[in-house]
Amino acid sequence: MKDANVFTKNDKHSSDHPSSADESAAPQNIYDNPTFFAGYQALRQNDTGLNGALEQPALHRFLPKLAGLQVLDLGCGFGDFARFAREQGATAVTGVDISSRMLEAAKALGSDGAIRYLNCSIEAHVPEEQSCDLVVSSLALHYVADYASLVGRVYRALKPGGRFVFSVEHPMCTAAPTAWVLDAYGRRLHWPVDQYRQEGRRETRWFVEGVVKYHRSIESYVNGLLAAGFQLEHLGEPAPIAHALAARSELQDECRRPPFLLLAAARPVTERDGPGP
Repeated sequence: MKDANVFTKNDKHSSDHPSSADESAAPQNIYDNPTFFAGYQALRQNDTGLNGALEQPALHRFLPKLAGLQVLDLGCGFGDFARFAREQGATAVTGVDISSRMLEAAKALGSDGAIRYLNCSIEAHVPEEQSCDLVVSSLALHYVADYASLVGRVYRALKPGGRFVFSVEHPMCTAAPTAWVLDAYGRRLHWPVDQYRQEGRRETRWFVEGVVKYHRSIESYVNGLLAAGFQLEHLGEPAPIAHALAARSELQDECRRPPFLLLAAARPVTERDGPGP
């Protein structure tokens, strides 16, 4: 599980623009950068990100019952979802992450014989066909350049009736990652959206300079699923849950623009497939 730098503080951030750099380059392993990892770990430990207040509650609402399922977690991070899935009765969970630091922390936080962690990029992982009942990815796929190829691999990995549930940083945030426009007193005026149709690589600053993400439109996210054969079940732009808003008044700004996009889709069951999971 990863966080997205949706700029929840009134800091000055770099003004970034779409890059024409080669998107076939090797995936960036920014989470193994010591400075980045220390900042990210502190964010998660202090619960100052948006995972618990917004993204995770929304993602959990669209999961199937996990008991008895074979689960694949792409970009598993600290292993939070893998442990949650096992607590809910999942038979086995495979967590994939490019960061060895993240996986070391995941193992230290607890595991069992039914959780397997693989240290490789999402792009490099090719799961066996029809080996999973559920594929989950939390705030990681905006780091992947070739979304269409990934969606195709996920489709083939799922059993008929299996589900793909994932969240990404919202395209309104990845389009022009320049943070809130502030007035002379540092108050937030509005969130800028620019270069929305120019999809591709972006570089921004989050703990360190040069963090690489890939912007794509909502249309591209959805049509990529449909082109692979998925049936779309849900499209969400989750807002903070009520008790989080009561506890953290600064989250009101997350109602002014959507920080995350959440999609849930299923591999259809045909007559020859028989019943799904």
